[in-house]
Amino acid sequence: QVQLVESGGGLVQPGGSLRLSCAASGFPFNLYDTSWYRQTPGKERDLVASISSTLAKTNYADSVKGRFTISRDKAKKTVDLQMNSLKPEDTAVYFCHALFPIGRIEYWGQGTQFIVSS
Repeated sequence: QVQLVESGGGLVQPGGSLRLSCAASGFPFNLYDTSWYRQTPGKERDLVASISSTLAKTNYADSVKGRFTISRDKAKKTVDLQMNSLKPEDTAVYFCHALFPIGRIEYWGQGTQFIVSS
């Protein structure tokens, strides 16, 4: 059974830090590019950060550059998002995504929400 399970959501104050984690199972995770997306009510799901299957390439949305860091552990089959200097506008539901480019096979997690508020 394919699973991407996110964890780490909650409530954090502006300027604080939070780490999201996504654990994969049921498919060859290490062959997939992985990303974090976020979505707020009434808006499309936007790419936050991505990391290639080889770990050679990372990509960040301009709004999070310098504050967020994506990483993955191939042995543990996890992909994490370290978020620092959080702002209220970072409030969203965050989704883990895995993509196998050939054939565009993709999987999504169920999402984890956090709120940045004082």
